[in-house]
Amino acid sequence: MSAGVAASSNTDIRVTIVDDNAHLGGQIWRAELGKTNSPEAIRSIEAVETGTVNIVNNAQVFASCGDRCIAAETADGRVEFEFQKLILATGARERFLPFPGWTLPGVFGAGGLQSLVKGGLNIEDKRVVLAGTGPLLLAVADYLNTKGAKVLMIAEQASAARVRRFARGLWRQPSKMMEAAALRAKLVGIKYVTDSWVVSASGDDRLEQITLVNKGRTQTLACNYLACGFHLVPNIELAELLGCIIENGRVAVDEFQLTSVKNIFCAGEPTGIAGIESSVVEGKIAGLAASEQSDAARSLFDARDKARRFGNALNKAFSIRSELRSLVDEETIVCRCEDVTYDKLREFDKRRIAKLQTRCGMGACQGRVCGPATEFLFGWKSDGVRPPIFPVRLGNL
Repeated sequence: MSAGVAASSNTDIRVTIVDDNAHLGGQIWRAELGKTNSPEAIRSIEAVETGTVNIVNNAQVFASCGDRCIAAETADGRVEFEFQKLILATGARERFLPFPGWTLPGVFGAGGLQSLVKGGLNIEDKRVVLAGTGPLLLAVADYLNTKGAKVLMIAEQASAARVRRFARGLWRQPSKMMEAAALRAKLVGIKYVTDSWVVSASGDDRLEQITLVNKGRTQTLACNYLACGFHLVPNIELAELLGCIIENGRVAVDEFQLTSVKNIFCAGEPTGIAGIESSVVEGKIAGLAASEQSDAARSLFDARDKARRFGNALNKAFSIRSELRSLVDEETIVCRCEDVTYDKLREFDKRRIAKLQTRCGMGACQGRVCGPATEFLFGWKSDGVRPPIFPVRLGNL
């Protein structure tokens, strides 16, 4: 949205936003039953909808189809978008790490459970534990709390020292410090435990209880839902498919957000996880640069650098500890789509060989869940992507 509004300020060009959601707003500002409550989101959406930007919702881009053309699947079939300039803003997804019982009904991603509640899932009086790492756990806990859930605990895997160091560093960004203080105040009474993570989940047909470890001590909690999230993974598949250079799991861009491919820009989480402020300003820079407004784009460089510094501090503070590699046992499913267990994977040293021998990563998610997990567990790197990057109907291929 930020890129679209910025680009449309040049009235000599035509701008189209292709969004795979039914409503504008993405994961952070996803409309709740069609209603958006965030004032900032409302302002951005109104700026798009009242401007000259063409909006195409429910369109999932799955492939390129020639020079300067991408293909998307919609409810009406295949749609091809020809472009002179393309801005990729494909966001990020949650990282999941496997542990015994993580496939039980009742175990969700933190953002996934939040999305389901926004879509109408009744969570009132349900006992919920949030576990993993990062500020997203607190934000989701606050949201679930407002919906009547009984949030029992927030289990943060990062050490207390790292969390304190990150909190002290927020003085450089007063607005962030105020947000953090306000959020923590809302969560008074909810236990926040550092150096803690879930080692197993159990139940007959669905989740009934979890076992956590905290500084060497184990604890068992009965709960209805477990919401896990180990930070975020950039969605780089489309950029990689289009030939953009990927460095350290991120799309490489220059100062104007231009990728290694001429006329293709990238903004937001695919260039590195740094938070919503960074995504917004990167989108503005990309939109201005793509619409031949370089001077205006350059005026935002300092704001982007400041937002990125916050993102770097965030990633450092909440990096995943090595102990979590030992959570899996031989029978733990790692690839959920194809039911591939840890025992079947550990004999391989490359992702491609494991895929050919076990079908790990060949299911519906195309490695989006098990890929980051196997990279963490085994050090396997991506061996490239092939179209379609999402499951699509045969007629659209």
